[in-house]
Amino acid sequence: MSFYKQHQVYQNNAVNTASPSELTLMLYNGCIKFIKQAMKDIDGDQFEAKNKNIQKAQNIILELMVTLDMEVDISSQFMSLYEYMHHRLTEANTQNDRAALEEVLSFVIEFRDTWKQVILQTRKKQYSKGAQV
Repeated sequence: MSFYKQHQVYQNNAVNTASPSELTLMLYNGCIKFIKQAMKDIDGDQFEAKNKNIQKAQNIILELMVTLDMEVDISSQFMSLYEYMHHRLTEANTQNDRAALEEVLSFVIEFRDTWKQVILQTRKKQYSKGAQV
């Protein structure tokens, strides 16, 4: 089996066995990766690649929007932020606006870092409860 196929199998297993919170973290990380690549594409005048990477980032934002539980109060605030980020990505794509990409990147990094902390805190609580049994 080639290295590429091994890597694909590993990634598929990681996604298939991930918890919902880990999947959300993967989405944030993917969005960060595609935005950073789109920034490099703008710098290198690779406009077709920039378009593809921004579209991938937009698709991730749309997936994050779909997964929101609108019964939870804070979800409407997240929805507004995701809509804003999606709009800014559209502007970045149509206007080759690196500053718009940087703005969205800063939001996504902040969300990702906060989400990591939520996962860590949740795990600590789960493990501390398990240790008391």
